[in-house]
Amino acid sequence: MNVKLRTITLMMTGVLALTGCQTADLSKQTSQTINMPTVVVNVDSDGDGVPDDIDQCPATPWNVVIDERGCPLAPIGVGLRMEYRAFFDKDSSKLLPKYQDELDKVGMKMQEYKGAILWVEGHNSRTEVDSADLNNPSPLAQARADNVKNYLISKFNFAPDRITTIEYGANRPIAPSDTEEGNMLNRRVYALATEPDK
Repeated sequence: MNVKLRTITLMMTGVLALTGCQTADLSKQTSQTINMPTVVVNVDSDGDGVPDDIDQCPATPWNVVIDERGCPLAPIGVGLRMEYRAFFDKDSSKLLPKYQDELDKVGMKMQEYKGAILWVEGHNSRTEVDSADLNNPSPLAQARADNVKNYLISKFNFAPDRITTIEYGANRPIAPSDTEEGNMLNRRVYALATEPDK
């Protein structure tokens, strides 16, 4: 019984102490102005990687190759739209055999659609580039894109002007660069075949 009484007494003392805190006189306190830094957020409504304030084509469809203004590099076609992806070993531009079958399908579709064009992006992971060279052209990324182009030209006898290659280096990763799995996904070629409007 004595323990209960002591516990109740301690609780009541605590309640009274806290109640006293609520009745403190706040009229003598001075107000302070706190300067909070503002954070400017670059909004990208269409998800193309170009902020809305400089995006000259604000409604670009998903997975369309764009330029620095946010506008499609390739005309968006109506008859054909086909994507291709291939991944590469580290520091290699060799097109692996397992990606050649899919590339053959792209080539056959381009034969079917005589006016079709192909845009090929070459990419590499940050582990393949020195941090000082991130903004410089990447010969490895260019070689990856060129190997896809050369494969299609040699196998399907396409005119070279139907296939355009673009080198992005390590500037457009699709996965975090802090894991080996992410770096594997970033060592890639992405291509888009379309048939321009006539």
